[in-house]
Amino acid sequence: MSPFNQPIPHANRDLWQSDLPLQEAAATAQADSPLLARHGETLGKAEWAEKARAANRNPPELRVYDRGGDRLDRVEFHPAYHDFLRFGMAAGYAALPWQSANGHATHAAMVYLHAQIEPATCCPMTMTYAAYPALRAAPSLHADWGPRITSRHYDPTFCPAAQKSGAMIGMAMTERQGGSDLRANLTKAARTGDSYRLDGHKWFCSAPMSDAFLTLAQAPDGLTCFLVPRWRGDGTVNGIHLLRLKDKLGNRANASAEIEYHDAEAQRVGDEGQGVRAIIQMVHHTRLDTAIAPAGLMRATLAEAVWWCAGRTAFGKTLIDQPLMRAVLADLALDAEGALALAMRVARAFDSPSVPDRAFARIAVALAKFLNNKLCPPFVAEAMEVLGGMGYTDETPMPMLYREAPLNGIWEGSGNVICLDILRSLGQPETAAALAQALDAARGADRGYDTALNDYRARWPKPPAEAEGRWFAERSAQLLTAATLLQTAPAAVSDGYVATRLGGQRGHVAGSVTGLDTEALIARILP
Repeated sequence: MSPFNQPIPHANRDLWQSDLPLQEAAATAQADSPLLARHGETLGKAEWAEKARAANRNPPELRVYDRGGDRLDRVEFHPAYHDFLRFGMAAGYAALPWQSANGHATHAAMVYLHAQIEPATCCPMTMTYAAYPALRAAPSLHADWGPRITSRHYDPTFCPAAQKSGAMIGMAMTERQGGSDLRANLTKAARTGDSYRLDGHKWFCSAPMSDAFLTLAQAPDGLTCFLVPRWRGDGTVNGIHLLRLKDKLGNRANASAEIEYHDAEAQRVGDEGQGVRAIIQMVHHTRLDTAIAPAGLMRATLAEAVWWCAGRTAFGKTLIDQPLMRAVLADLALDAEGALALAMRVARAFDSPSVPDRAFARIAVALAKFLNNKLCPPFVAEAMEVLGGMGYTDETPMPMLYREAPLNGIWEGSGNVICLDILRSLGQPETAAALAQALDAARGADRGYDTALNDYRARWPKPPAEAEGRWFAERSAQLLTAATLLQTAPAAVSDGYVATRLGGQRGHVAGSVTGLDTEALIARILP
């Protein structure tokens, strides 16, 4: 501590060794712990924190035309942005799930680690990872593009993908008039021999520097999924015009664009009229990342708050020894541990080849995405408040993390869309059975849990009407989180979660709790 009551600034912080809950969750999910240990040690170094600041202080720039007036349609990024992508792709962020038996669990933990330092670069890597299963609907495209996007080489060169050491795939779905109603898309696709030509407008295009995009357009037989490369087969630049970069709330390092297709060459993915079915594989896998990323954001802000409290005094005591502050930190720790444990359990189900586990993954990933993202923004705000005015300055990572906090709840389907998907999924007997089995597996471990589960079943013997969708989704996700913690976490965590989240021993704001083992919970944040 400095003589001016300021905590000693961070140098290096090992994101793996300092995170006992992550080590436990990774072991339970059978992730590659040695790989994650190396990854977390590297990302925790001060040089990567500085790269993150540089990438966000120097946002991408759109270059629409060259000096002669010809179209460029390129996005230029700070070198630090490329460093994160190079590091993540080389480690297998996008490739591991398709090359390793436990790759999804390891991948999810990587998302968690990256989100703590520089979450913007998760977006292009996540979409590249999630494009792989979607391309299976077009075997020839999968054979061509699959090795490119799992090559572990990041190559930002603007040239045809066949000439590069690795490729990335983005997504362009949303239109002005449609939003989540994808069937309202107006982009048109016309057959031209073995390919199609697309014309239309996309309100959001994620990662516009990608080598290709998965997109939806109206073909003669209905809404269809297409792969649109940046370059045509004849070696000319494809008709993808970047109109502008979105001036968005969240991170500054990544780019989202508004685009137009002008006679853009495209290849069909799946059958005509089956666009939603084809793209749902990409959506399902991006949903895993949007479920785990908020856990990373929560972990980062909580670790920052605990570091501050351990190095600063007020009213004659170190902040971390103040009873009211301890109640806040311990209460936040329960949500952080719950979010991580639930998301990693989902990732393990993604790795499983069994039919029941796949059915569980479909419903559990939606529940995890819903709850974790509803918790994240107020959680980050509370952790920021712990630092007081210092937490409101960009000299700390708190403002960047706060701006990012709402993103994953919006991307790929906002809260109501997720709730409707949950209700639809439970209409499938195998999905409902998988969730019921997961909840029943924790019976007998805690009386409070058993009571809460009985009350839940009595209120909702079947999925409710749409108007109760959020209440149902929240309670289902809380019960699933509690069931996971009861089977994997120490008693201080699981008992505290059940008592406060299911048993009513908590108010509506962080720290409005009683009876928590604050000593044990805080010790697990930065052991």
